[in-house]
Amino acid sequence: MAKLLVIFFGGVLLNNFILSRFLGICPFIGISQQVETAAGMSVAVIFVMGLASVVTWFFRHMILVPLGLEYLQTIAFILIIAALVQLVEMVIQKTSPTLYQALGIYLPLITTNCAVLGVTLLNVSENYNLLEAAVNGVAGASGFALAILLFAAIRERMELSEIPEALKGFPIALITAGLMSMAFLGFAGFRLEALFGVM
Repeated sequence: MAKLLVIFFGGVLLNNFILSRFLGICPFIGISQQVETAAGMSVAVIFVMGLASVVTWFFRHMILVPLGLEYLQTIAFILIIAALVQLVEMVIQKTSPTLYQALGIYLPLITTNCAVLGVTLLNVSENYNLLEAAVNGVAGASGFALAILLFAAIRERMELSEIPEALKGFPIALITAGLMSMAFLGFAGFRLEALFGVM
């Protein structure tokens, strides 16, 4: 149980995919103008990343490893992620057309979101079991959600602020993202293993 807590809090705070590993930057910058659309993207990414971690773990251990086809794992993982994103896209289109319109092109881009592929490959490189892989997937997605929601809230507030003309839009967004990344570096000093009693 303690190891799962270390994996979870490590994925959310210490090894945040956006602010520490710099994966998934495209939707982070593109969808973060409003908290509502950022929340919708967060839910979609949590679902896709969590499910992708489980499905790719099964696919690798039940099909690729027994057949000696581990070298195909990246291609197989991309295809699995693409299928899951198609599923999410159809569900959002049916249940919330407004959110579907707001997410626009960024929803299908979850397929090529390197954070989703990154978490599945990280599960392999860390040799996680099924439960650890699932926790890592949800943790990575939760860290993504935390970062994008904080960023969207800050950007909404900045709309009401007086910003020099040269910095409006994309430049101030990049400066803000850099400052957030530096703030998350403050978590680097935490020793989660010691905190949760894992050796």
